Order: sequence, then structure tokens, then C-alpha cells
Amino acid sequence: MWAYIGRRLLATIPVILIVAVLIFLMLRLTPGDPAVVIAGQSATESEVAEIREKLGLSKPVVTQFFIWTSDMLRGNFGESFFYKKSVSSMIADRIGPTVALATLTILIATLVAVPLGTLAAWKQGSWLDRIVMGFSVLGFSVPAFVVGYLLIFFFSMKLDWFPVQGYKPLSEGLGPFLHHLILPACTLAIIYVALIARMTRTSVLEVLNEDYVRTARAKGLAQWKVVVGHALRNAAVPIVTIIGIGVALLIGGVVVTESVFNIPGLGRLTVDAVLARDYPTVQAVIMLFSLTYVVINLLIDLAYTVLDPRIRY
Repeated sequence: MWAYIGRRLLATIPVILIVAVLIFLMLRLTPGDPAVVIAGQSATESEVAEIREKLGLSKPVVTQFFIWTSDMLRGNFGESFFYKKSVSSMIADRIGPTVALATLTILIATLVAVPLGTLAAWKQGSWLDRIVMGFSVLGFSVPAFVVGYLLIFFFSMKLDWFPVQGYKPLSEGLGPFLHHLILPACTLAIIYVALIARMTRTSVLEVLNEDYVRTARAKGLAQWKVVVGHALRNAAVPIVTIIGIGVALLIGGVVVTESVFNIPGLGRLTVDAVLARDYPTVQAVIMLFSLTYVVINLLIDLAYTVLDPRIRY
């Protein structure tokens, strides 16, 4: 088991290194002088020189990479050219809404999708199975911003159940926090419910055809015990895998959803930074998203050893 964990930990090192190199080169490979691109065509020579000095563009590329990496490891992501603030402080201010939105989205999607997919597999060919599969196709095909505007139209403008936009931190109370966050979380969750429900149905169906499931039925176990205790439990590895893959989609969905609902999170910060060509902020946020994705997938790999003891060997 420890050998497996050690191999998975070592495997993340080259991945993180490659991601860091690509993010670092994102600015350096920009056509033309990066300092001029950041400053704009109307900038003076002194402003361009100041930006070039801040980024260390006059030094060799390898030296620039090691300086950038060492600063990043210390939590120093530089200063935003647009906001004139420390990028680290801006990320600290914006990370709360994004983490809250992502956590609530995954929670809603998992609690809804896994039972739906399991029921669809249990009742294969029934009207319930057809509804779940139809919803899976529709939910995964419609863009998140379209779903968001539809939910705003019906539940905010027509029914007046939820606010159109905005965010309330948890410190102001659980009620206002959920009242402002439930609509954007449901907007994102619809996509993941469709994805996870479809994979759950496929995985459970495969297990239901195994010999040990037929043996459990022959012994007279209740149908729900066979489905939950044998089929769903042994189908957990692919289900957990698709939840981990959903995190990658969630990163892109957060950017769009936060813009639609005007949530002051990292997604909205990314959009504003890209529009302002604020490269230090863009690099820092992309690096943070990439590290989060790598860490979550590492945790998913480690969870395999708990779900399926055979993987330890």
C-alpha cells in the first residue's frame, strides 16, 4: 500500500513541473515584447521599462523561471498591474466564494446523481431509466451560462425565490449564504448530475451481471441490499473517478457561473484579469487551479486503496 502511495506522490512531481513551465512560458511566448503587450501601445518608454524590470525580462529565461518558481513557492505571485495590489492578497480575498460554490456543487451533484444512476441501473429499460438517460444527454449538452440565465429567469425574476446576483459569506449566517449560493450551485450541478448519473448507471449495470450478485440474489437477499451492498459498493471506483474528472470541468464552469451571477470569486477574477491583460494575476490563478486539480486527482487515486483493496497490491 505504501509503495502505491509513494509512486502516486512521485508521479505528481513531473506533472506539476510541466504545468509550471507551460504557465511560465504563457507570457514569454506572447508575440512581441511582453512588457509592451502588458503596458499597452499608449505606454511610455519608462512604463515599459518599469514592467520589464518587475518581470525580470532582461535576464535569461532559465533564470527568470527559477526566480518565478522560488517566489511562487514562498507564496509571492507578484503584483497585479491592473489592481495595483499583491496577487496573493487578491487570491486570499476571492478564494472563499469559489471554494464554497465548488463544494456545494459537488455535494449537490453527488447526492442527486449517485442515487439516480443506481435507480436507473436497477430499473433498466423502465420509464425512470429513460428519463435519467434523457436528462443526462440534455444536461451535459446545454452550456452552463444558458442554464444559469434560465434559472435566473424562472426562479429569480418570475418566482422571486432567489436573488438574481450577489454573494453572502458564511459569516453573515447560513441562511443568507445558501440563499445566494443555491442557484449558481444548481446551475453547475446540473452538468455534473448528468455526467455522474450516466457513469453510475453504466458501472452498476456491469456489476449487476457479475456472478457474486446473482449468488446474493439466489441466497434470498432483499433487492435493495443487493444493489446497494454489492453492486454500488463494487462500482465505486469508476464513480469516484468520474467525480474527480468533473473537478476539471468544474474549474471552467466556475469561471462562467461566477460571471453570470456576479460572484466575487477566482473565476470572476480570472475573467477580469484576462480582459485587462493582467498576466501576473492570470498566471497565479491558473497555477492555483492546476495545482488543485492535481491534488484532487491524487486524493482520488489514494481513495482507490480504500474502495478496492486489490489496488494496494
